Amino acid sequence: MQRYRHYGSSYPPSPSSAPVEEIHAEEEEEEEEEEVFTEEEVYEEEAEPLIQDEAEPAVQETGGVTEEEVAKTKEEVQPDVQETEGKTTPVESKNGKRTERAAAGGGGGDAAAAAGGSKYSMFTWFVVLALLGVWSSVAVVYFDIVDYDSVIARAKEFRMNFSEVLQGKLTAYDTDGDGDFDVEDAKVLLGLKQAERPHVGHSPEEKTVSESGPAPVHHGGGGDDDEDDEAAVPLPPLVEDDFVPDDPRDSPHRYEDQTETIDTTGVLVEERLPEESGESGRDLTSSKFTQEAEPDVGAENQSEAPVEPEPQSGTARETEESEKQTEEKTREKAKKKKPKLLNKFDKTIKGEIDVAEKLRKKGKLEEALRAFEALVQQHPQSPRARYGKAQAEDALADKLRSNDMLQRSINTYREASELPDVTSDLLRAALKRRAERQQFLGRMRGSLATLEKLVQIFPEDIGLKNELGVAHLLLGDNKGAKKVYDEVLAVAPSNGFAKVHYGFILKSDNKIAESIPYLKEGLESGEPGTDDGRFYFHLGDALQRIGDSSAYQWYELGHKRGHFASVWQRSLYNVDGLKAQPWWTPKETGYTDLVKTLERNWKTIRDEALAVMDQNTGLFIPEEENLREKGEWGQYTLWQQGKKAGTACQGVPKTCSLLEKYSEATGCKRGQIKFSVMHPGTHVWPHTGPTNCRLRMHLGLVVPKQGCRIRCTDQTREWEEGKVLIFDDSFEHEVWQDAERYRLIFIVDVWHPELTAYQRQTLSPI
Repeated sequence: MQRYRHYGSSYPPSPSSAPVEEIHAEEEEEEEEEEVFTEEEVYEEEAEPLIQDEAEPAVQETGGVTEEEVAKTKEEVQPDVQETEGKTTPVESKNGKRTERAAAGGGGGDAAAAAGGSKYSMFTWFVVLALLGVWSSVAVVYFDIVDYDSVIARAKEFRMNFSEVLQGKLTAYDTDGDGDFDVEDAKVLLGLKQAERPHVGHSPEEKTVSESGPAPVHHGGGGDDDEDDEAAVPLPPLVEDDFVPDDPRDSPHRYEDQTETIDTTGVLVEERLPEESGESGRDLTSSKFTQEAEPDVGAENQSEAPVEPEPQSGTARETEESEKQTEEKTREKAKKKKPKLLNKFDKTIKGEIDVAEKLRKKGKLEEALRAFEALVQQHPQSPRARYGKAQAEDALADKLRSNDMLQRSINTYREASELPDVTSDLLRAALKRRAERQQFLGRMRGSLATLEKLVQIFPEDIGLKNELGVAHLLLGDNKGAKKVYDEVLAVAPSNGFAKVHYGFILKSDNKIAESIPYLKEGLESGEPGTDDGRFYFHLGDALQRIGDSSAYQWYELGHKRGHFASVWQRSLYNVDGLKAQPWWTPKETGYTDLVKTLERNWKTIRDEALAVMDQNTGLFIPEEENLREKGEWGQYTLWQQGKKAGTACQGVPKTCSLLEKYSEATGCKRGQIKFSVMHPGTHVWPHTGPTNCRLRMHLGLVVPKQGCRIRCTDQTREWEEGKVLIFDDSFEHEVWQDAERYRLIFIVDVWHPELTAYQRQTLSPI
């Protein structure tokens, strides 16, 4: 925060103790009279004069002031006000020119000394005054002697009050009836313009509306309002994450007590192409909904044409009242107090804290950390110093991409929150940031505990409860999340954030029809945190499942908001710029060798799969992603997220050995290699895969002649035994199995051919 510099009046410099030149007797007498008058004014309470009786004979006899008398004079004057020191020793002549030292020129060079001395004397006085002014101003600012905020606040209050009083007195001269005295009223008083009165029956406000023309209806999201809202946020802006993965499950550190599952829903991620550098392979993706604090609803509304008010005065009044209410809300938000991070003790070391904080904000993180560590050692009970240390560690962890440093910051945030006399704002900020960083590291249960503590401390904070619900969801605890959002909607039934998450939970529980109104109303609210690709994805999917064609309208809206590449391609974890088409040929993929190997050895692959099915059908796990409308669909996975799935290859060793040399398949961290068996009467809902970073190969092993087909976008095809179909499953696809016996295929996911080797290495697994 910038300090205000105040350059006020400087104190006069202290007098010089050097002897002065001879002065004419007439000038001496006048100076002595002036001196006595000055001193009597300052020291009028003393019974006897301070220097008059002693100084006069000395000047008359010697023409100067001796060092002994000067010292004596200082001793007598010093106990009183220091500012009057400059008035005790006469050093100027009658014409305002200061004389030079007697020893320098002797008694014979009066004219030359006076001429040269006056020039030197004026310059000296100027330098002394300037230096004293500067240093006194620096001292005032550095030691925080003046509370500029209160001074400025009082000045503004005075100005406002004075303006109101003045306007109140000038309203008598209001000639145009607008309620105040302005330039137009002045012109009338001067005879430059005739007085105009508003029509009878219309208030000044109504006149203003009618004269100004059609008034645009404010939908919110304007630039000024946004700035006010941002400035009124009760918590301080914290250090931004530079390397947050696109989804918590993508962190290289697996979450505690959490099973690895395939994410088919996920969070919208617009993945930037990783730069080929020496940085670690942490996912360099970022979510659109985490980047934007506010939804784009305001921007869209602003682009619309202004709505013209009806000619009736009632409509004008309603419009004006709504505008006033909007302004009042904005003012209320702006009036919110800034977060109080300093307790009484921290205020005493504010200067030291500011120095360290300035280093942190300038990006000098190592220096800032050392400064805060020194403060913590000196003042171990200072919550603000420890919080600053945690912030410095947090930022340094981003810079160094160090999980160890990040863990240190998590611990320090906890220490800051547990100190006595911590302010509520600092407590909230420290624990919130701690929970966020715990989630990033995959410490989901620890994050949940931190948020539960926050909710206990601040039970009325709806935002904290919403975050607690998200923490439950990240743990896969839909029941716990549903309980939290039930509580939120009981006290805040229109809370959009709670609605979309509640609808998401209902849909996950296969309560399709019940989920739709919550998802729809939550998205329509436009509240922060609702403009998320997941909710458009699931709302459209729910509408499709009940046969409502409006699903594609929501998909289109999601596409316009940047969540989907197109209405058909609705994957959420994407790398921009990759070739996008629903169906591919082997030549287009560049993986012709792999395709030939699969097709040449399809019978070997089929026989191993059938053997596994006959010996132990339990290895084929039922599909658990809630993609089936009806029927039976089982899968036997060999590779998942670029790793072998346990001991699965022991059952089909020849198949696995065939694939070992094709890293585009076995190393595809965003895909799977698996057998898929689908029984008659099965229908798979229209759905999309999670990412555009892969292509999917289907090798037909056991395919009935009729009744089995797959649709991708608007093209439908059928499998053939021993042949490979290749499609991009990020596009909408649907499957029907209406044959008389089961269908068995071999699924092999491969990297999108346009991804570089570095991207394949650094992209997070799905």
